[in-house]
Amino acid sequence: MHTKVIDFWFSKLTPKHWWKKDTTLDQDIRDRFQLIHNQASACELFSWRHSPHGRLAEVIVLDQFSRNIYRDKAQAFTTDSLALALAQEAVHLGADKALNPAERSFLYMPYMHSESLIIHEQAVELFEKNGEKNNLDFELKHKAIIERFGRYPHRNKILGRQSTAEEIEFLQQPGSSF
Repeated sequence: MHTKVIDFWFSKLTPKHWWKKDTTLDQDIRDRFQLIHNQASACELFSWRHSPHGRLAEVIVLDQFSRNIYRDKAQAFTTDSLALALAQEAVHLGADKALNPAERSFLYMPYMHSESLIIHEQAVELFEKNGEKNNLDFELKHKAIIERFGRYPHRNKILGRQSTAEEIEFLQQPGSSF
């Protein structure tokens, strides 16, 4: 079952799909993977963790698919901690070493999505070792935001958080949100 996720993410989609907001793609992911997302959110896909690609698939469902299924809603971030814990476990066990650089980038993505500076320090190391310069550059930009604000200001409205004057000014700059 996890191969369905991996094939979709890495064969059907291309990098342009991964980084672009697309309501049609969001609906496609919702239609194909909502049930799997619900199962992953309830930790019911534990058998996927027997293989590196199964671990990766579970992380993609919880980290990436959440953002598609729940675009512009607080639920987009509710499984971030679970995705991060699963990614940390995979790294600890060395499962990331069995993946290619593009796959590893998505295993490491929950680190980038974290609002913890400690986690971003780990993320920089992982993305540096992975050798994908573009992903490292994005991680460094994410880390700089966390260093400055302690959170991602572009999430404030969705999460019902009050923005500071400095965050409001920052959000008016081009490229301030991802």
